[in-house]
Amino acid sequence: MANNIGAKRIVVGASYGLRDWLAQRVTAIVMALYTVILLGLFLTGNNFTYEAWAGIFAMQWFKLLTFSVFVALFYHAWVGMRDIWMDYVTHSVVLRLVFHVATMLWLIACVGYAAQILWRV
Repeated sequence: MANNIGAKRIVVGASYGLRDWLAQRVTAIVMALYTVILLGLFLTGNNFTYEAWAGIFAMQWFKLLTFSVFVALFYHAWVGMRDIWMDYVTHSVVLRLVFHVATMLWLIACVGYAAQILWRV
């Protein structure tokens, strides 16, 4: 009689859930802090013109901060979409793989486009 309980039990992917949960929380905190910073800049500024906003985004440190928030946003989206594809598109491995690849390509293109926009200002 086979016994799957104990030291010889094969566990696959036992730590993925914790890592993904933590990644979702960390990226959410990064995005929330950025939102507070951006809101603070908006509320303390007295000049709400395009030139003023372009001046804020012209600073190199703010471009890097914004880009890192975009990367956090896209990673956050990747973890969420990957979980959706794995949980709800389980009937076809090929279809799930197509959705994973399409999601990755879309998010990588979004990162490139965000970098292009940020460094164009």
